[in-house]
Amino acid sequence: MEDVCAGYTDMPPFCFGDKHRDYMRRAMECTVNIAEGAVRAGKTVDNVFVFAALLEDAPDRLHLATGATIGNAKLNLGDCNGLGLERIFRGRCAWGRYKDNECLRIQTKSGEKAVIFAGGKNADACKRIRGNSYGMWIATEINHHHDSFIKEAFNRTLAARRRKIFWDLNPTSPSASIYRQYIDPYTADGNPGFCNYAHFTIRDNPVITPDRLAEIEAQYDKSSVWYRRDILGLRCAAEGLIYRTFADAPEKFILPLSGLPPMKFCNIGVDFGGNRSKTVFAAMGFPLSGGVIAIGEHTVQGDKGDIDPGRINREFLSFLAGLRSKFPRLPIRYVFCDSEAQYLINGLRRAVPHGEGVIITDCAKRPIADRIAFINGLMTAGRFHLTEDCPRLAAGLAEAVWDDTEGADRRKDDFTSDIDILDAMEYAVERYMGKV
Repeated sequence: MEDVCAGYTDMPPFCFGDKHRDYMRRAMECTVNIAEGAVRAGKTVDNVFVFAALLEDAPDRLHLATGATIGNAKLNLGDCNGLGLERIFRGRCAWGRYKDNECLRIQTKSGEKAVIFAGGKNADACKRIRGNSYGMWIATEINHHHDSFIKEAFNRTLAARRRKIFWDLNPTSPSASIYRQYIDPYTADGNPGFCNYAHFTIRDNPVITPDRLAEIEAQYDKSSVWYRRDILGLRCAAEGLIYRTFADAPEKFILPLSGLPPMKFCNIGVDFGGNRSKTVFAAMGFPLSGGVIAIGEHTVQGDKGDIDPGRINREFLSFLAGLRSKFPRLPIRYVFCDSEAQYLINGLRRAVPHGEGVIITDCAKRPIADRIAFINGLMTAGRFHLTEDCPRLAAGLAEAVWDDTEGADRRKDDFTSDIDILDAMEYAVERYMGKV
């Protein structure tokens, strides 16, 4: 495996523990290789390193690298915190296109190889990889790939001269389809020549010092599903109250308007109503000290048939004016709207005067589980607050529960709790998940 580093004077500081080395040695021989476990355990680095080593003399020219999105694939596999394919093959690789797909062209000891990068979270994503045969397939966060994509990727590697598959994932619900359809059957057969599986925790990563481990653990509520999955590396179902830390003591998170810290700017999230749900606005402030504060909310009242785009626009302008009156020095940067209602978003753009200086655009629509984990992490770290002007948001956080459908990592949406206000809040902050 070390041969891939030969000739480099600027290689990243790879450091592998014994458990990781054993997994990587087996990966050189096995067809399917699965690294599961806690965050920051080193799973992706293992797979990238072996993939790169085998690429040097791979008999196949085309290979596949995927994530939930193409951006996720490029970040986690191409860059990989400076330990990815770009760095390993530094001076021998360049980004380009292959038949309208993004690819990393790599000069290896056995000739040029093209690694096609793709996202696999959507049902129709499989169309992007049809028409090619691939030798090796490396996938990060395989549990966020759509099943149709997984099946297509398997089919695309059947004719490989040296077929290799590398998956990594953080644990999820034990009933998730990725376990039932693939991982559990593969690992139950007792066929070590076919499937190489290893489970890692953050403590298996020699790069993580005890001080850093304590710092990471401090960001988690130890009673949460995220602690059991991300730190302990356990497969466990999400159940019960979602924001238990908040529900147990909501008063700890509420700040009086007179006691707010200085804020850099504010964003507004908009969730448009449907048949029974309401259209809601949530204003989120970003303090200079970090974190987020909910500083305002509004609900467009009315039943189905009572609400039209004109009314939404009028009430949004009123909400915007109210925020400017209450916080005259606070810049309002973005209005992030539910991307599924483009005609309503266009209506807001036309209604808001250009002089307001507000950018109205689509929300990022990140996975619900990721948004929930982010807010829970802020709560645990004492970096999430709301003002007395946000009673609906407070109730939504206190009452939100997990959907008890098998394998689901989402909120129950049966109108027993207020999902709309939570969506609006998350739309306002989700693009800043890595910054606050």
